[in-house]
Amino acid sequence: LGVVIGARLGHCLFYEPRYYLSHPMEILMIWEGGLASHGAAIGILIALYIFSRRHNMSYLWIMDRAVIIVALSGAFIRTGNLMNSEIIGRASNLPWAFIFSRLGDNIPRHPTQIYEALSYLIIFISLLLYYYKKQGKPRDGIIFGIFLIALFTMRFIIEYFKEVQVDFENKLPLDLGQLLSIPFIASGIIILIIVGRKKEIR
Repeated sequence: LGVVIGARLGHCLFYEPRYYLSHPMEILMIWEGGLASHGAAIGILIALYIFSRRHNMSYLWIMDRAVIIVALSGAFIRTGNLMNSEIIGRASNLPWAFIFSRLGDNIPRHPTQIYEALSYLIIFISLLLYYYKKQGKPRDGIIFGIFLIALFTMRFIIEYFKEVQVDFENKLPLDLGQLLSIPFIASGIIILIIVGRKKEIR
């Protein structure tokens, strides 16, 4: 519920707020498409916070384990986007550029879905190896902080190779995906600083 509701509201409120606030009932029409990964991330954060409070568990302990799977899920999602010719890249002359036949423009483009899927897969493997290296007992918050920095930094960089999803992004200094990634990266840095200070205090 956290993922789906967050992803839908994220798309409606981040990318097309004017339309959906004028047609609020269409927010429920999820079958017509329109999901945003940043919204899904917020939904996960809120849902697992509620879970941690209900079960009196450490929020950071839960997030350290959840984000490992989230990274793998992100790789699967971007693979699905590739198959559906979604989240397309900018025009490119590189030898591995894709022509998305569904678009009908015959323009070779950056396969940004593959760029993201591979980067998320590498993040998943790295976090999993770190988790096992620490014998399943990493310091609370370390994996979560690294995940936020690594995944959203890659998202920020890869956005440079993507076509904008909505026209108003052309007027922004950074596209919306980059702007929304900055708070997550900053949060990851803050978490690692706080965790590091706790260790020093001990």
